[in-house]
Amino acid sequence: MKKLWPALLLLVAACKQKEYNADILVKNAVVYTVDSKFSVAQAFVIKGGKIISVGDDDTIEKKYLAHEVIDAQGKAVYPGFIDAHTHFYRYGLTLQEVNLKGSKSWDEIVDSVKSYASRTPDGWIIGNGWDQNKWAVKQFPSKEKLDKLFPVRPVILTRIDGHAIIANQAALNIAGIKPGQIIAGGQIETVKGKLTGMLVDNAMGLIKRKIPEPTEQVVDNAFLGAQKNCFAVGLTTVDDCGLPYTMVNVIAELQHKGSLKMRMYVMLEDKEENYEYLFKRGIYKTPGLDVRSFKVYADGALGSRGACLLKPYADKKNWTGFLLSSKEHFAQVAKMIADKGFQMCTHAIGDSANRLILKTYATVLKGKNDRRWRIEHSQIVAPEDMKYFGDYNIIPSVQPTHATSDMYWAAQRLGPQRVKNAYTYKTMLDQNGWMPLGTDFPVENINPLYTFYAAVERKDLKGFPAGGFQPENALSRTEALKGMTIWAAKANFEEKEKGSIEAGKYADFVILDNDIMKVKGAALPNVKVLKTYVNGEKVYDKK
Repeated sequence: MKKLWPALLLLVAACKQKEYNADILVKNAVVYTVDSKFSVAQAFVIKGGKIISVGDDDTIEKKYLAHEVIDAQGKAVYPGFIDAHTHFYRYGLTLQEVNLKGSKSWDEIVDSVKSYASRTPDGWIIGNGWDQNKWAVKQFPSKEKLDKLFPVRPVILTRIDGHAIIANQAALNIAGIKPGQIIAGGQIETVKGKLTGMLVDNAMGLIKRKIPEPTEQVVDNAFLGAQKNCFAVGLTTVDDCGLPYTMVNVIAELQHKGSLKMRMYVMLEDKEENYEYLFKRGIYKTPGLDVRSFKVYADGALGSRGACLLKPYADKKNWTGFLLSSKEHFAQVAKMIADKGFQMCTHAIGDSANRLILKTYATVLKGKNDRRWRIEHSQIVAPEDMKYFGDYNIIPSVQPTHATSDMYWAAQRLGPQRVKNAYTYKTMLDQNGWMPLGTDFPVENINPLYTFYAAVERKDLKGFPAGGFQPENALSRTEALKGMTIWAAKANFEEKEKGSIEAGKYADFVILDNDIMKVKGAALPNVKVLKTYVNGEKVYDKK
């Protein structure tokens, strides 16, 4: 009997060791791993917040015993979705402001502002999301009704694209804005010598810098409110485009406390103090926060006619839009960022702006490279300039829902021929063979499944147009899924740690109620997230 004890002890120890060789086992799933072979598995195992093995149910269950077993009940599982272009913090702030999205008239907006003001009697009134292209009369509004209602209290309401605002006279007075005032890279609109309250692009800064800084509580609520909504749609990483360096410590502290679990890739604004901060400190990298790039603005937006075009707008004679900085500025910062080894990400909408930035990048990148410099939006690109993306490995970072939001009026701005050079996602993808996708929320809806739908169907949520908008530039479902996962991770230099369900990567994944790789196209917008996991921790549950 004594001789049996050592053998029994070894057996018990072996069983105990097997009992604790995993934290979580996900099984009975259709797992789109998005690995290099785009293989589909049934199960995977998590330990310490990372995936340690992927395979079929039988093999995984024989090898591992986990503290928790997630039975996916045959549902589709995907890597956590990554939005390659957002304004996450700004979106969080909008949740605490007047929501003007979907407003069908200026009168409706004024009513919304009145209602908000009655509930919040003090301070600036800030609203966002209006779009004159959705009104019967598709013209910029004027401030008279706001002046009458709020003669003393300042009001600013931001257009959906974030490139134009309307302000009342009280706000204009605080900023000291006068008729006839000129600002480079912006417009202060007047009619018959009087201010209308409309400020476009750089002119917005005259007022925005006068708005009191949000309190610490408002800032925290912005991040956490945005996170809650984003987890509910399956996002596990967001690229926040254009923050001040002061936000790096705010994000890091919230993540350290454990309240902010969203992984963030932060681009710092094109400002001297931000360059100074990052050049001195170097790349800031933790599991939840990555700061290594700068967001530069070349021009404005097409909807507010601030996009810089090679030829005049079809609906505004002799007007080509404008650049937001000088050509010399773009050349200077490109050389500076290249010399310091960081990533440059530049907003460019119009074909003139895209040409300038592509050529500026080419000058410093000097041929093939792995610098992963990005052009955010790459919205209208002249066919003769498309080669720059491939020749210099420049990454077009695009937002498929922009195409389906703009398609109703884009041809009015560009004309029937030039609009064919816009939203050419398939053509752009062919240049490098990969391309990150995003939303630009809060300009668009935060839902990445709408991104997927717009990319593959090229239709709005009502199924219009029947054949899709410029369908030759639709992406395949595989391409769209990669654009929201592994390619978005690659655009952030993070493809070795996220973007696919593979051993060694973070356990960030989502379970959907339907399989977006198989369901009919018309049903895609109705697919819902059942559960979202970050680091193996459940951060959202639909039930």
